[in-house]
Amino acid sequence: MAIHPIEYRYGTPEMKEIWTENARLRKFLEVEAALAKAEADIGLIPKKSAKTISASVNKVKVERVKDIEDKIRHDVMAMVLALTEVCGDDGKWVHFGATSNDITDTGLALQFRDATALLEEKLKTLRNVLLDHAKKHKCTVCAGRTHGQIGIPTTYGLRFAIWACEVERHIQRLEELKPRILVGQMSGAVGTGAAFGSSAREVEKRTMKYLGLGAVDASNQVIQRDRHAEYVSFLANVATTLDKICTEVRILQRSEIAEVEEEFGRGQVGSSTMPHKRNPIKSEQVCGLARVIRGHVEPALLNNTLWDERDLTNSSCERIILPESTILTDHILKLTADALENLRFNHENIKRNLVMMKGLNMAEAVMIGLARKGVGRQNAHEIVRECAMKARETGEHMKDVLCKEARITKYLAPDEIEQLMNPENYLGNAVERVEEIVKRLK
Repeated sequence: MAIHPIEYRYGTPEMKEIWTENARLRKFLEVEAALAKAEADIGLIPKKSAKTISASVNKVKVERVKDIEDKIRHDVMAMVLALTEVCGDDGKWVHFGATSNDITDTGLALQFRDATALLEEKLKTLRNVLLDHAKKHKCTVCAGRTHGQIGIPTTYGLRFAIWACEVERHIQRLEELKPRILVGQMSGAVGTGAAFGSSAREVEKRTMKYLGLGAVDASNQVIQRDRHAEYVSFLANVATTLDKICTEVRILQRSEIAEVEEEFGRGQVGSSTMPHKRNPIKSEQVCGLARVIRGHVEPALLNNTLWDERDLTNSSCERIILPESTILTDHILKLTADALENLRFNHENIKRNLVMMKGLNMAEAVMIGLARKGVGRQNAHEIVRECAMKARETGEHMKDVLCKEARITKYLAPDEIEQLMNPENYLGNAVERVEEIVKRLK
């Protein structure tokens, strides 16, 4: 019976497949085959035996490995014995010179390779969804907000462009990360390669070449976990970006703001008791799972503080945090892209919120206009601030207060004040920035 929600609720089939028990075993066997080929190349084991080992890896079954492990209580040795069984006399050369983590850490790198390919694909999909919105809404003027309060205008296009740039940086980070995590080792019990003799370095290099991985510069019994900690930290960084984006969607879907909302299916139910509810459930799920992913960063860092040439404290921890953080990050990447692709915009509410402050949110534009007339920036700020406080107290429109203030009308005519207070006239280079970003990243 399924217990963990990843088994039945979260995760894409393609990413979950990479972390299954069978997939993990297949990677380990792939490493054993590559090791045998490398050793045969330099004469450490017979070429015939290497061919037999390579041809026999697909005959090893998970069930048999588990049966052996039940007896000997060692998962890697169980795999070695299961492979030895199907290789006949040539089985005596299986795992020659290697230690368990030569196989498991290198096999893990192969899993990382498959997983990062999927993550990169989904990051690019999300980036493109964001760029599409940026382009479409580059001129959709809306209220900017700081400290939760309405500020000067911005555009929805700029918001999406900013997020697209952030996702693009994650794509770059992933590319930079790959050379550090897509590496394997074949260095023996404590990293000296003693069991391989004088050919140790060549065995390692050839094995990794067969696998398409880089080789570590040096290791002890394990590949150092700063690499793995960096990977988990990367996932947490991605998850936090998704958390930020989806938090903004949730804020903008609040009933009193209601500028955007997640797509709501015709037969979808929002609440078991309130029939009217349309909840941002995808965004909420993203934000919730991001907390779990970030929670894996500290265990990943602690996995690097092992005793001497290694202990086993990282092993049990990694069996949980590496699949879980990867699967959940992949899941919320897809969820965020789906939610944003089908995001609905309420343009009436966008316009309503833009003008609801009765012109107060255009105070900066008037201040700058006055300063350009020679009033002085600080003096202009105080004059406009006093007018803004008066408008708040009286409930008058800011324009009306400004037009009655002699210190302002001395420099600005009513039509100039009108122009300054038009939100569409105070967007700076927002549209041009979006166009540049879309052109560069698309």
